[in-house]
Amino acid sequence: MKKKTYEELIKESPVTYEMYAEMVDDGNRYEISDGVLELMSPAPTTTHQSVSHELLFSLNTSCRNEYIIYSAPVDVILSATEVRQPDLILIHRSRMDIIEERGINGAPDLVVEISSKHSRRRDKVQKRIAYAKYGVPEYWIIDLSSFTLEQYVLEGERYELAEVYAEDETIRSQAVACASFSMNELAQGLPVLPDRLK
Repeated sequence: MKKKTYEELIKESPVTYEMYAEMVDDGNRYEISDGVLELMSPAPTTTHQSVSHELLFSLNTSCRNEYIIYSAPVDVILSATEVRQPDLILIHRSRMDIIEERGINGAPDLVVEISSKHSRRRDKVQKRIAYAKYGVPEYWIIDLSSFTLEQYVLEGERYELAEVYAEDETIRSQAVACASFSMNELAQGLPVLPDRLK
């Protein structure tokens, strides 16, 4: 069977994970949102990548005995027509059966998106709805423009904004109790500070 290109697949509806997995590798990253193939934003900024690295280091230091931690790109297959590539995910070691060679087959315990001006609407609206719909217990959005962490906790079928952390406030999580850091601690490891912190 001939592999399809992005241009061919966006004309089909709904796009499934199997179709996406078989498409031509053109070097770009994609997600499937409710059966629609979406091209992801341009390559992340150096600040985005540095924050991701520092957060991964912090969570590995405090949580690696309890959680498996992945950073992008990794496919999180929430359903046949909903596939996301979060910046970071944590999966409790008691739930390792959702980890497959092709990606994560189900809802992680925690999803983290590092939001920029290019991805803000997608992260705060579309992904928030999708992660709640498929039962991700906790969702963090790190907003680089304000250098804050928005913590959303699943209440029933929707997220409630539990807290917004900034500066020296210690981030605490019921879903991932081992997490313990502040935004200023993350900032200390950045080679170039975001404009807001200069």
